[in-house]
Amino acid sequence: MADLYNKIKIYLGRDFTSEEVLLQDDQINRVSNPYIKDWNVAEAQPTEEQLNAVESEANDLEALNQVIANRKAEYPTIEELVVALYDSEDRAAIDAKRAEIKLKYPKPVA
Repeated sequence: MADLYNKIKIYLGRDFTSEEVLLQDDQINRVSNPYIKDWNVAEAQPTEEQLNAVESEANDLEALNQVIANRKAEYPTIEELVVALYDSEDRAAIDAKRAEIKLKYPKPVA
C-alpha cells in the first residue's frame, strides 16, 4: 500500500513542501493513521477516492524509489570514480560493477 505522501505527489503531478501540504499521523493503538492536516495548494484537496485511484501509480513510484536507493547504496564511490578517470582498467571495472548492479536491481516495468 502506497504511502500518503506519494499518493499526493502523483495527484499533484509534482513534489510538494510541508508548507504546501502538511501531513500528520495520529497513530491509534500503534496503527498508522496518516491524513492531510493542512492543504495550502491551488489544486483542490483530493478526496479519499481520488487518492485511492492513484494507488497503483504511487506503488510504482515507491518501487522505483527503492530500486534507485538500492543502486545508490552499491554504486562506486566518488573517490573510485575519480580514480577510474585516470586508469582504463579501473574504468572497465567500474563499468562492469555498474552493469552488475543494474541487473541486480532492475527498474520496475510500468
